[in-house]
Amino acid sequence: MNAFNEKEYEMFIIKVGLKVGYYRRLANMTQEQLAEYSGMSLNFISQLEGPSAPYVPSLKSLFKISKALGVPINKLTDVED
Repeated sequence: MNAFNEKEYEMFIIKVGLKVGYYRRLANMTQEQLAEYSGMSLNFISQLEGPSAPYVPSLKSLFKISKALGVPINKLTDVED
């Protein structure tokens, strides 16, 4: 069994944020539009997508974002590829 690795977790969160940005751009959405469609604040979306300061989203937030983007939530959390 692998022990919890804080650095690995931080990289996971950063990659989730990058995936959100990737799918947002693929959907031709601005951060403002994603914020509106998901019910999140623009600041939340901006911090989530920003790789310099990882922002940890809740599952509820990721669910709302995935619905707004029209992608399954696992597309946002599958960062192994």
